[in-house]
Amino acid sequence: MTESLGSTREAAWRAYIEASQRLYTQLEEDLRADSDLSFADYHVLVLLSEAPGQRLRMGELAGRLIFSPSRLTYQVSSMQRRGLVSKEPCPDDRRGSEAVLTAAGLLVLREAAPHHLASVRTHLMDDLDDAEVACLTRVFDRLGERLRASRADSTTPTTR
Repeated sequence: MTESLGSTREAAWRAYIEASQRLYTQLEEDLRADSDLSFADYHVLVLLSEAPGQRLRMGELAGRLIFSPSRLTYQVSSMQRRGLVSKEPCPDDRRGSEAVLTAAGLLVLREAAPHHLASVRTHLMDDLDDAEVACLTRVFDRLGERLRASRADSTTPTTR
């Protein structure tokens, strides 16, 4: 039988789950109301806007979003239909493809960003002091690194 978390850790876990789901839902609702973007749309636009040439290989983008290849294909296709991104062959490897931010996608991102940042401030950051922000950053950086390493280990083929 699995050992229980203990009352303090269980309370922390439950508080995290409930609050993180409420926060995600609120941020998503605000994004949709202000810009008609989903959280996934916004994240794709941000990642592409920060990438060299405002383009990323589909596999790299899927990894950064933590999406399966089929989920990313669906996401990019949806965004393509709205003119936010395009999908182009990789210049270095014609077998692969890249998601590319369009001018319209960049404009939508620039219009959505101030509203989204206001939502993030209102629903999360304005309620935290500097020490709490630093603590959250340390915890989630460490957790993210461990989960990325664990995922990489579990997807790396073993040699015999």
